Amino acid sequence: MSAWMMAAIALLLGLVPCALVCLKGAAIHRLVAYELAGIVEALVLVLLAEAFQRDVFFDVAVALAFLSLAGGLVFAHFIERWI
Repeated sequence: MSAWMMAAIALLLGLVPCALVCLKGAAIHRLVAYELAGIVEALVLVLLAEAFQRDVFFDVAVALAFLSLAGGLVFAHFIERWI
């Protein structure tokens, strides 16, 4: 197991608090947890790309980062009445 894989696993463990907040938090806290989870997932994909030497994971990480931002904006639009 390489250092890249261990770093990816450590970051994946950081998604657990984000998931708990997304399930039980207030609307604004859910939005922040969603955005943080998108960033962490993109970083995990970059680490996996480096660990396995696959360029496709870099492309997926960039696409995920852009789509996570767009998804956060849509989510904020729909919950703006509670914020």
